[in-house]
Amino acid sequence: MASSERNPVVLIHGWGGSFRDTWQKPGIDALLEDIGRSVVGFNLLGHGERDKPHDPEAYENLHEWLLQNLPTEYPQIDVVGFSLGALTTLRALVASPDRFGRVIFAGIGDGVFQESSPEGNKRIVDALEGRAPENDTFAQTFAHYGQSGNNDLAALTAIMKRRPSLPLDPTQLGDITNEVLVVIGDKDFAGPSQQLANAFPNGRLVVLKNTDHFATTDSFAFIDEILEFMA
Repeated sequence: MASSERNPVVLIHGWGGSFRDTWQKPGIDALLEDIGRSVVGFNLLGHGERDKPHDPEAYENLHEWLLQNLPTEYPQIDVVGFSLGALTTLRALVASPDRFGRVIFAGIGDGVFQESSPEGNKRIVDALEGRAPENDTFAQTFAHYGQSGNNDLAALTAIMKRRPSLPLDPTQLGDITNEVLVVIGDKDFAGPSQQLANAFPNGRLVVLKNTDHFATTDSFAFIDEILEFMA
């Protein structure tokens, strides 16, 4: 199949990121184009040039927003999603698998099958609003990340305050035949991810050595996996 006939690759960043910061800075978009893949830059609601509502309810059905805002000129798209981008893409894939071709989920794991604990998000919100103790390095890392670049801190805080999604059931993924690659760092708090990868009939797991959550998209090993999977 000629490259002009292939699905475009949509790169979807995580919370506090953007197409530019997450994918363009490490050159991932350019490397994909070097192997003949067309790339679509994409920013989630609350990020980049998108609207930045400060109401948590605006972010409760982010996967529906994603499906409504993906480029409509293509029958299918391939996706690389990281963190919030991966979580959002996962639920969009469950809702509309025919809309997608190959999909990479990075920085998410088996927690998608479990009830969300409000404690983690509360700690992050406390850090974003200046209440978290300095020694809470987990929360402070998110706060530092959220305060970087041109982020709208109130919008990012609203995302963290949104009502948690209901857990997925692994059987919901059993009929999704898309080729799926799940990538997780061995030091990523979102792992493990084996159950998630196994739930897809055509799923595969790659574990990045000595890689934490925020280092994932700069990892040469991760970039190599993207290029091989999307070649």
